[in-house]
Formats: sequence, C-alpha cells, structure tokens
Amino acid sequence: MASVIEIVEDYDGDTYRALYTVKFAEAIYVLHAFQKKSKSGIATPKHDLDLIEEKLRRARELHPLRVRSS
Repeated sequence: MASVIEIVEDYDGDTYRALYTVKFAEAIYVLHAFQKKSKSGIATPKHDLDLIEEKLRRARELHPLRVRSS
C-alpha cells in the first residue's frame, strides 16, 4: 500500500516543505515540492494539499500500468 511522507528542509533562512512522496513497493513518486512562503503558521496551503491529493490519485491509477509494462 502507498504512504505519503513529508520531508521538510530549511536552507538559507527559507523553509521548503520539501517533497511529498508516495512510496509503493516498486517505486517512489515525487508528488510535489514547494517553498513555504507563509511567515506565520505551519499549515500547508489548501492549494498545495489539493494538488498533492490529485497527484496521489493519478499515481495510484498509473502505478499498476507502469509495473505491468516493465
């Protein structure tokens, strides 16, 4: 089953809510990477969450096809 992992990295005074990845048994998909711009709060913006959910949905659809074709 897939799992979503968030990697956060600070660099040169900026925070990168770095990579959301989804891990399947055979592959790791990078779903989204972005620089956190908000100076207050730690919440991930809704736009980014929606984008991540859509990319996760697509990865779940396409992954079985990619595994069969390799």
